Amino acid sequence: MRIGILGRERSGSENPLDDCLADAQAAVAAGFATFWLPQAYGLDALTTLAVVGRSVEGIELGTAVVPIYARTPLALASAALTTQAAVDGRFTLGIGLSHVTMVESVYGASFDHPVRDLREFLTVLAPLLRGEPVDFSGESVRVGGQVYVKNATPCSILVGALGPQTLRVTGQLADGTITWVTGPQTLERHTIPTISDAAARAERPEPRIVAGLPICVTADPAAARERADHVFEIYGVLPSYRAMLDREGAQGPGDVAIVGDELAVRAQLERLAEIGVTDFAASPFGTRDEQAATRAVLRALSRPEPH
Repeated sequence: MRIGILGRERSGSENPLDDCLADAQAAVAAGFATFWLPQAYGLDALTTLAVVGRSVEGIELGTAVVPIYARTPLALASAALTTQAAVDGRFTLGIGLSHVTMVESVYGASFDHPVRDLREFLTVLAPLLRGEPVDFSGESVRVGGQVYVKNATPCSILVGALGPQTLRVTGQLADGTITWVTGPQTLERHTIPTISDAAARAERPEPRIVAGLPICVTADPAAARERADHVFEIYGVLPSYRAMLDREGAQGPGDVAIVGDELAVRAQLERLAEIGVTDFAASPFGTRDEQAATRAVLRALSRPEPH
């Protein structure tokens, strides 16, 4: 299982772009395999990774995730391939549906048929990323055109797929999923078998499973879980994440966070690998000392000692 860092824009930062660059450089120095960046209200994730990737080497850079309702497929394909060219082929495009309140109130789009919209978006996005011409007229997506970015290789597509319908569409049309606050039992019994079955039926390769979770090495697990419930509170309310927590039998994000001493955290990460998670996207939290301890454990796992 590859280990990476889930970055984020620091609240109140005076230089968020410089901060993201510093975080990516730290991830490279620590030997992490991946550095992920979400698309929120501030920095554009693709532009940021294009800039960051010109100054860091040897690490995969990915979005986790870009909402599909914020851009047309042509615009997103152009931006993704530009980023891919900028970082010499180390970019992975993570996309997602976002949430009904965001889509309808912020993006001004309809969230009436999200699964259909995702299917149509992926139907045209994949060939566009391969540089192929597209002529498609669906219910929500209409594209007639082609994208060509010199020196850009096709980038893979991951989807923030959580529910069964989006997982099936993702298995059929994308390269894998990237989840958030989805616990190990749900990953093992729901996420991985659903997307893997869909990929097999579509005669596609085994999908990539990127699991993003809060993580904290601590001597006080109960306090850490309580802190996680506070820090990541919003994810216990948004319907798609709430559904995953309910599947897990979790009251809040703290119940699915990876917490404990070094041995306990290592065991929880080993379980993720055993059930088929291919990549772990770590979101360290806690006190400064706890975060330092967490990164030390992750760093050790990302650089295993030779046998």
